[in-house]
Amino acid sequence: MQIQNNIASVNSSRNQKIIKGKLDKSLEKLSSGFRINRAGDDAAGLAISELMRSQIRGLDQAMRNVNDGVSMTNTGEGALTEIHSMLQRMKTLAVQSANGTYSSVARENIESERLQLLDEIDRISQTTDFDGIPLFKEYPGNLPPGYVPPEKEGEITLQIGHSEAETLDVERYYMGSKELLLKDMDFTTVDNANQAVDTIEDAIEAVADVRASFGASLNHLEHTSSNLGVTKENMTVAESRIRDTDMAEQITAYTTENIILQSSNSMMVHANSLPDLVIQLLQG
Repeated sequence: MQIQNNIASVNSSRNQKIIKGKLDKSLEKLSSGFRINRAGDDAAGLAISELMRSQIRGLDQAMRNVNDGVSMTNTGEGALTEIHSMLQRMKTLAVQSANGTYSSVARENIESERLQLLDEIDRISQTTDFDGIPLFKEYPGNLPPGYVPPEKEGEITLQIGHSEAETLDVERYYMGSKELLLKDMDFTTVDNANQAVDTIEDAIEAVADVRASFGASLNHLEHTSSNLGVTKENMTVAESRIRDTDMAEQITAYTTENIILQSSNSMMVHANSLPDLVIQLLQG
């Protein structure tokens, strides 16, 4: 038996420090809910998990962007629905005015309603916007020879994913009485009203084409929103498996380490009592 150095006590102390370190880590994982709290816990896992977190945040913003895009296309679709309705009414007035049974006074009244409809079409096309971004434009200057509506003005680009390439262009069109070629006509005579019917039909078809474009964008956005939701869910599950604590496993580890620590404390008390036994032997 050695009395200069209490090897048993030193050994117990060393083991206590090790088990206390493990116990502290178990407590940290249980209290935080994370298996990885610092790079030292799992360097590779931390790097993968941080990349996934970045992608998840990008997906969150992409979903908000898609929802904004849906709202924007719905706004444009609503405006086009009203323009369509007014064009249908205008066609009815043209057919009505083309009937030879109407007097010139009656046709003047019909013409007055036509002009009001044109003003409202222009008002809608010039004021329809989303968060200050115009959805339709007025053609600058005079229309070029051979102009056929609808004519694209450009597009509004939506970021619909977490990477640079994931975008959707929503087409923007020139839209108004001038752009639909409705300015140079009137309903004041039978012949003029007859000629106007075909022009209005062309305008109705042009607006239908634009509505179809908005509808295609809307369908694209709705499918994208669904896909983003699934992708985010899968990525969140994957990130959780890497970073989150397995509570059952960690509680088991904590319980085991706590038992070992208590045992180590008992052994420390016993080891520290050995010198007293030596003294008793010497005195006896």
